[in-house]
Order: sequence, then structure tokens, then C-alpha cells
Amino acid sequence: MSVETPRRRGRVRLLTAALCTAAMAIAGVSVAGAAHAEADRTVSSNTTGTHNGYYFSFWKDSGNASMTLRADGRYSSSWDRSTNNWVGGKGWATGTRRTITYSGTYNPGNNNTYLALYGWTRSPLIEYYIVENFGSYNPSSGATRMGTVTTDGGTYDILRSQRVNAPSIDGTQTFYQFWSVRQSKRSSGTITIANHFDAWARAGLNLGTNHSYQIMATEGYQSQGSSDITVREGGGTNPTNPTTPPPGGGGNCTATLSAGQQYGDRFNLNVAVSNASNWTVTLNLNGGQSLQNSWNAAVSSSGSTVTARPNGSGNNFGVTIMANGNWTWPTVTCTTS
Repeated sequence: MSVETPRRRGRVRLLTAALCTAAMAIAGVSVAGAAHAEADRTVSSNTTGTHNGYYFSFWKDSGNASMTLRADGRYSSSWDRSTNNWVGGKGWATGTRRTITYSGTYNPGNNNTYLALYGWTRSPLIEYYIVENFGSYNPSSGATRMGTVTTDGGTYDILRSQRVNAPSIDGTQTFYQFWSVRQSKRSSGTITIANHFDAWARAGLNLGTNHSYQIMATEGYQSQGSSDITVREGGGTNPTNPTTPPPGGGGNCTATLSAGQQYGDRFNLNVAVSNASNWTVTLNLNGGQSLQNSWNAAVSSSGSTVTARPNGSGNNFGVTIMANGNWTWPTVTCTTS
């Protein structure tokens, strides 16, 4: 399979159009883990595919950069200054509102490089980034600030930029880029992707309805460095909310809370309902708290009890809780209607 060599889209970028056609050809592959473990494999030329059940991509325009595909969702990489630009990583051929956990080592030094969860959507065409760590250059520089989101133990700046007549998964196009850039850098942790999607939507940044790939990527541009990263689907304990309750359930209905944005006097919670389409979710607020806002459900409140039912917007909704000094999450239960 031939791979077209694309133009750079700017000083720093995660993926190029070169990887995209092959990615869509295997869009159905998204299950982590393989029936028979594959041996380690080192790639140093432009390629995409699957390895041990994970989608991977590798691209460079020149120089000495390579990526070794290892067990499960692990990959390691190294590059030197002979490389103008390279990017690679492991993840999933189709993006979604999954929660992922990643861990390992990332060595950017004082170089132009970064580590990010990266993906694309169509209808409309959007390129998005959740940047966890970077070296000497902030990849959102020059973007328009749209707010912040606090989730998974840190605060991220939300930004938007636009690419005009630039390479994309659909050839040369004009499209927006959505960014969440972590203020406190890290190289291991949990990313609740839905929290970023929801925060972008509240800021007026709407992703497309057709998701392309979603990978945990390392990139270097005119730099040197290395990484050894393992990614998997599923999350750990939310470090910002040690009092997070377990999912609430009644019968076959389950409601799960996850963190949204937090402000000086209030906080947002996302609620995901599973195993039922006709449901009633009850949130029991703690002392002093009150309901301030809600979205994607028919929500009412009486005293400390908040009740939500479907309104045709699906099984995911959100609420804003006025804390009044009490930041403990409410308990949640779900019953079928």
C-alpha cells in the first residue's frame, strides 16, 4: 500500500493525511487484546495497521525515528534531530466517548514534542487533541481560548484554531481544530474523553457525528526524545473526587457519574445511563447544594432530590450543582420506567 507524503500543517501537528485512508479501511477494529499475542515489531517507515488488537499509525517525513509495537497497547519510540517531523502511537480505529488509561515514560527534554490523545470526526470535519504533556512548545499557541475543563485530576485550557486549505483525512480542506491542553503536565493517568467532548460542546465546539480514529500519540518536530507508553480502555479512581460514589442501579438500569467542569461556586457532573432506554435517575444532593442547570434530559428538583428522565437526547445527560461550600458528589440511583 503506497503512502502519500503530505505537507506539514504548521509548526507542530499530530498526524497527516498520509495515514488516513488506510485507517478508515480497518475502521471496524477497536477491540483491545488479541487471541494470539504478536511478537514485538519495529516500524520506521510510514504505515498503519493493527498489532495485538490495537490500531497503530506511524509517519515521518525524514530522518531517524522508529516505533516498536509491544504487548497489548504498549509502544516505545525514539527519534533524533535528523528527523524533521514524526508521529506515531496506538489506540483505536474508531473514536468514541471512551475512558482510557495510559502510563509509561515520556522524555521531551527542552524540545518541540508532545504526548496527546488525538482524533478526527466528519460531518463536520474536526481535528481534536487532548494534550497531556509537551516540551518547549505549546501546540495550542495562537489558538482562540474558549474556557477550561477540570477533569481527571487537572485543569485543561479549551481552545479552537482553524486550518485553511490544509491536509486532512479527506484531502486538502478547511476545518477547525479543538484543543484541551493540560495546565499541569503528566505522562500517566486517566482521560475521560466524554468530559472533554461535553466541555467543548458547552463552549460551542461541536464535533462531527462520524468518528474516525483515536490514538495516544507521541510526536517530535526538529527535536530528539523518546517515549514508552501503554494505553488501554478503562479508567482508574478519579484523583480529584475521592468521594466518587459507585454506579447506582435498580434492576438492569445503571447510572454512572463522571466529572465535568468545576468553577468557584459550582461543578458539573456527567451522567451516563446504560442497560435501559426508559429510565428514571435520582440524584440525592448533599447539604447546601442545589440544582443550577441541566442538559440532554428532562430534569426537575424538589428539595435535595433531583430527578431526570429521557427527553429524546439519548442516555447521557449533565447537571450543574451549586456547591455552597459542599463539593461532595451526590449519590445516584437508576430505575427502569
